[in-house]
Amino acid sequence: MNNKTSTKQEYYKRLNKAVEYIKNNLDKKISINVLAEISNFSQFHFHRITKALLGEPIGNFITRTRVETAARLIRYSNLEIQDIAYSVGYDSPSSLNKIFKQYFNISPTEFRNNKNYTIMETTKNPSNIKLKAPKIQELPDKNVIYIPLIGDYKNNDYGKAWEELWGQVKEQKLFTKGIEHLGVSHDDPKVTEINKCRYDACLVIHQPAEPKGEIGVKTIKGGKFATFLYQGSYDYLGEVYDYIFGEWLLNSEHELRNEPVMEKYISNPNRVAPEKLKTEIYLPIK
Repeated sequence: MNNKTSTKQEYYKRLNKAVEYIKNNLDKKISINVLAEISNFSQFHFHRITKALLGEPIGNFITRTRVETAARLIRYSNLEIQDIAYSVGYDSPSSLNKIFKQYFNISPTEFRNNKNYTIMETTKNPSNIKLKAPKIQELPDKNVIYIPLIGDYKNNDYGKAWEELWGQVKEQKLFTKGIEHLGVSHDDPKVTEINKCRYDACLVIHQPAEPKGEIGVKTIKGGKFATFLYQGSYDYLGEVYDYIFGEWLLNSEHELRNEPVMEKYISNPNRVAPEKLKTEIYLPIK
């Protein structure tokens, strides 16, 4: 049993390296041979192992990551569609146009012009979220240990993830002042199927750490961010993002950077009532 557990953890550790490479190299041709080398899987078994871990073939994952990244840039940035096509690895706008229609049943241009078009339907909530103007600030790079989670953001077992991460803090003697709880959401539930949404539960650390099993180690890029302070239940975070992207961003002078949104959890949900939970939301901007 222990051998099976350690093998699975080791495979996730290797997969994390390949997934990070894909996300950071969408504008380039991504070689399966290179991914197999990075993840230290044999090329013979690479496809079967990654499909088992990702829930889909690696080629589908790469294509889906490209087209979903393009969808977010089309909706939330002012970049020309041809520039977006190049930035996610397509050699022409027509190539992006073809795959975009296959995935979303709409062309990139129509998607940009029709702000009411929704790729994935999400549950509406009547709370009518409003936020104060964000703080524009530069954030440094953050070194983290993290656990990648895949699935509906509302149903992930975050408690278990944080518990495992804090277990590594104790085991590797990483405890210092200033450890932060960060969540990194890589997908938009309005673009990506809910059961394929990716999220990293992260602890910001200030000591060198080693990856172990599914727990990875990486550096989250800093830069310019619009920082929103939200107080309320995590149940309404979907609406919070609707407001940030649909109202604030589209009416601001800022343009979105091609980096994921981050959440910093200030309150402990085990000690604070849901309506009083405080969360900082970091929106990457140029």
